[in-house]
Amino acid sequence: MIDAATLFAGPSAAMLLGDFGADVVKIEHPSRGDPSRGHGATVDGVGLWWKSLSRNKRATAVNLSAAGGQDVLRRLVATSDVLIENFRPGTLERWDLAPTDLQRINPRLVVARMTGFGQFGPMSGQPGFGTLAEAMSGFAASTGEPDGPPVLPPLALADTIAGLAMAYAIMVALRARDTTDRGQLIDMAIIEPILSVLGPQMTAYQALGVVPKRTGNRSNSNAPRNTYRTRDGRWLAISTSAQSIAERVMRLVGRPDLVEQPWFATGNGRVEHADELDDAVGGWIAARNADDVIAAFTAAQAAVATVNDVADIARDPQYAALGTFVDVPDDELGTVTMQNVLFRMSDTPGSIRWTGPPLGRHTDEVLGELGYTAAEITALREDGVIL
Repeated sequence: MIDAATLFAGPSAAMLLGDFGADVVKIEHPSRGDPSRGHGATVDGVGLWWKSLSRNKRATAVNLSAAGGQDVLRRLVATSDVLIENFRPGTLERWDLAPTDLQRINPRLVVARMTGFGQFGPMSGQPGFGTLAEAMSGFAASTGEPDGPPVLPPLALADTIAGLAMAYAIMVALRARDTTDRGQLIDMAIIEPILSVLGPQMTAYQALGVVPKRTGNRSNSNAPRNTYRTRDGRWLAISTSAQSIAERVMRLVGRPDLVEQPWFATGNGRVEHADELDDAVGGWIAARNADDVIAAFTAAQAAVATVNDVADIARDPQYAALGTFVDVPDDELGTVTMQNVLFRMSDTPGSIRWTGPPLGRHTDEVLGELGYTAAEITALREDGVIL
């Protein structure tokens, strides 16, 4: 697999597939590298996000805008299953690396194109990032307090969702190839996958004219659902998506009378009485310490969780039991702690074999596998085509 994408959406898809055994060749510009190397926290100038995002990848620095670099990509394509790229539409075509050209070299190649707005349409040529998708999708408009401004997430939400979707799309394309013996083109716009996590907002709008409003921590479909502060100053989150859980919560906090109200029988009915429900639940929780609240909810088989920051997560026994985080040896930093593979499989488990490498660490190795001689590699390096 060739990861020629930058930043987060495309590279995260490659990371997910690399976790389960894909041989991922990461292509970066020799002088700039992937911009994600400089995002987030660093240790001695080494980006920690990069270490996780580019784990299990072989770092190859190749200038694809140079003729020699384009030849490297063609040779890679000849023996690869997948190419992931996120150049602006028309860039590969300008370099004579159009998907149709690459699939003439390897008809079984899957070309996965990840862009902000897709390969066509009035915005297709504009630069696009996850932030714009979070704004355009309706996510920001529905996030925040009712009397406050729209709120953008402080993280790469749309990119990560698109990366998950792209990993799925690639697997679907590879499965189809088992039948057709042909690769295909995947056109994914970052503005689209995030729509799927917002629920049927367009369905409700077209049928009923409903435009979601900002509700803070409340839900539009069930109540009580909020964050509540305990007597000892901790925050807890409660969800009552299931009717039986809602009934248990209200009986636990001493308000069985509310359960008997006709409106309590549906999530929508409870939403209309969210103030009353929040007062009952919030008041009960505020009079108790967090550990006591959690114990009572657990005994009642009601849903509750602490509102964790990362320091809390590091101490959380459930994450520890699952092995959610692992310490991975690293050539530059000694050891790096990062999230483990996303799920556990009984027969074909994934693994983190190494962390994100330094720029160009595997260039000679990869080019040697493609048949380049030592003299040819030296010449490409002297010309600035590779690092």
